[in-house]
Amino acid sequence: MGFLEQVYRDAVLEHARSPRNRGALDPYSVRQEGVNPSCGDELVVYLHVADGRVDKASFDGHGCAISQAAASLMTQAVRGLTLDEATQLITRFKAMIRGEGADPSLGDLAVLEGVSKLHARVKCATLAFVTLDAAIDAYAAGTSEAAQVSVDESEPG
Repeated sequence: MGFLEQVYRDAVLEHARSPRNRGALDPYSVRQEGVNPSCGDELVVYLHVADGRVDKASFDGHGCAISQAAASLMTQAVRGLTLDEATQLITRFKAMIRGEGADPSLGDLAVLEGVSKLHARVKCATLAFVTLDAAIDAYAAGTSEAAQVSVDESEPG
């Protein structure tokens, strides 16, 4: 294993073992459940939106190390972003995870780039972002709690 691969692996394991922003927000602007039936990952993403920006973000749930690390990293990355910027972040992350190459603008999320080589784990890494995307849509529609979203419904294989 190369040095960078080891650094990335260690960063993912660190976030999986000690996730940031775990737990329900109270109050929240929107609460969105997401599931990855392929792996059994389940997440709930909470957003508190103020002045059009993600003021706070957190998650709860359980799943594999990749899904938990991705949720932890995502909640850190999205804080302070406008909803449009968060949507752009989702698009850039999904492109990277589909194997379209590293994107330096993703910051710490770039540690998940190696998942693109693990076809069976792509959905694990994207679950937090699919759930975030649905949360943003629910918030825009004026809904504080929306129906569960499945990564199988929105992501190819």
